[in-house]
This record gives sequence, structure tokens and C-alpha cells, in this order.
Amino acid sequence: MPRQQALFNINFSLLVTVAALLPLLGALICILLSILYNFKESTWTHCRVSNYLPSISSAIGGYAPQKYIWRICIALHAAPRFLFAFSYYGYYIHFHVGTRNTLYKTLAKLCVFLHIIENAALVTLTYVSSTDNYAVHENMFIIFMVCSECYMLLSCILYKWGHTSNGRAMTKMEVMSYQYKKILFVFNITMFVAAVYMFFRHEWYCETGVYSIFALCEYLVVFSNIAFHYTAKYDFSDQQVLLSGEESGNAYKEM
Repeated sequence: MPRQQALFNINFSLLVTVAALLPLLGALICILLSILYNFKESTWTHCRVSNYLPSISSAIGGYAPQKYIWRICIALHAAPRFLFAFSYYGYYIHFHVGTRNTLYKTLAKLCVFLHIIENAALVTLTYVSSTDNYAVHENMFIIFMVCSECYMLLSCILYKWGHTSNGRAMTKMEVMSYQYKKILFVFNITMFVAAVYMFFRHEWYCETGVYSIFALCEYLVVFSNIAFHYTAKYDFSDQQVLLSGEESGNAYKEM
């Protein structure tokens, strides 16, 4: 057997942290710059009433350099997110129930699919802003939200099902991850419903400040989504991403 040489090795938790920080910091920077330099334009609506916060779409896609900062952050974080999606399939099947239960295995595959589509929709709505093509941006946002909510719900179900069905009690780290997932899912969907309500209330009644509450709810939806995906840090805390090859250099493989 040829000896293997590590060419690249990074802690999975570190990769998860970097992938979470990129969109988080990107969104915060874009919001701050929009408030400081594009406040009037980014908070303007057809109602012409006072607003104090820009919507997330306006902050990340309406002005420069914000849209370029956001695009760079999303581009850099997208590839690791696809890796996380496929890693979770192996994680769920590792619970053993998936090897015997067809429904469980099918749901695990669906979870991977939802994660991939969510990430792809995020990349698309990032590079096609509402000012570039409103219809495409809007449809990608709807796909992103539907896949996001379904993914979070299904993740919670699979996490609990996989751990309890094989008769093994959760570790302290797994219990913490599961609790965070449940809390973040409930918080995320609550903020999304609140955002939808505030948006239509603003459209119908044009009340001062309502659009700002809508924008704040949007921020919380984005941040809780990032936090949910960040729980992968606890699930893969002892894992490494390793690129290795034969010492002769004739063949390489990714692990």
C-alpha cells in the first residue's frame, strides 16, 4: 500500500465558523454603510413616510460598495456550504437507522437537496439584485425561504429521530446542538411571519416606522438562519477536512 501524505488539513469547526462569519459580517457591513451613506435612498418607499432602517435587499444589492462586499462574502462561503450539505447526509446515515429505514434515508437525501437549493438560491438572488431583475430576485428569495424553513424543520426531525431510534443517548454536545436548532428554527419562522405581516401592513396603511420593523425582522431572519447553519460546528467538532495524496505525487484524492 502506498503511503499517504497530508497536503491540506483544516478543522471542520473552523471552516464552519469562517463560512458563518462571512455572510454575517457582510450583512452587518452592508447595513451600516447603507445607513451612513445611502440612508435616504435605502429607506425610501412609495408611502413617503419616515423610516429608519433599509431592507436587507436594499442594503446588500442597491448600492456600491455594499453589493460588491456582499457578493464576495457569499461567493467565498458558498463552496463550504455545499460541502456541509453532503457531510450531513453521512452524519445522519451514521446513526445506523438510516441504513435500514427507507423513509429516514429518503428524508436525509431530501434534507441535502433542500440545503443545496437554499444555497444556490442565495447565490442567485445575491448576483441578481432587485434593481437588476426584480422578478428573478423575488422568485429566488421565495425559493430560498421555503427551502430554508423546510430544511431547518427536517433537520430537527432527523436529528432527534436518528439519535433516539438507535438506542444511544445524546452526548452533551449533541443535546446542545439539538436545542439550538429547535430554538433557532422557531425564532426564524416567527420573525419571518412577523416580517411578512409588517410588510403588508406598511403596504396597506403606510404607517411611520412599520417598514423599519419589517427591515429589523428581515435582519433577524437572516442572522438566525446563519446561526442555525453554524450549529454544524457542534455536530462536526472532532472532524477534519483533509486533502491527501501518495508520497510519490502520482495520485491525489480528497477526503
